[in-house]
Amino acid sequence: MEINGLPLHPLVVHAAVIFGPIAALVALAFLVPRWRLKLRWPMVGLAVVATLSIVAAYLTGDNFLEHKPELRSSPQVQTHEDRAGQLLWVTIAFGVIALAAGWFATRTGALRIVLDLLLAVAAVATLVLVFLTGEAGARAVWG
Repeated sequence: MEINGLPLHPLVVHAAVIFGPIAALVALAFLVPRWRLKLRWPMVGLAVVATLSIVAAYLTGDNFLEHKPELRSSPQVQTHEDRAGQLLWVTIAFGVIALAAGWFATRTGALRIVLDLLLAVAAVATLVLVFLTGEAGARAVWG
């Protein structure tokens, strides 16, 4: 996939690197009780955009490697690809949990506690994996 001869992956990655951490940080702020209702829909919207952008980055990266199979032999590219696979599934889980947390934002009790805990873990995991995946990608390109 290309736009004007440029591979789409480096272009799409910028959305993933921006929206992934922002969505995760807003989700963590959503856990503060007095901010919960104010951040409910922004958190849900950002989580959906982040999930879609990270899925797009994963798919365009996979497509990029299909057209440049010689890159697969690079250890840095392999590290980046492995972390991207982890990030994909963590982000999908984060998106689903964020949707559930937004949907049940006014609930109390055990459901709220479980959703808050899952959201916190998924948000932190998303933050960490976006950084590690992006760092591995930068090392693969720039050394």
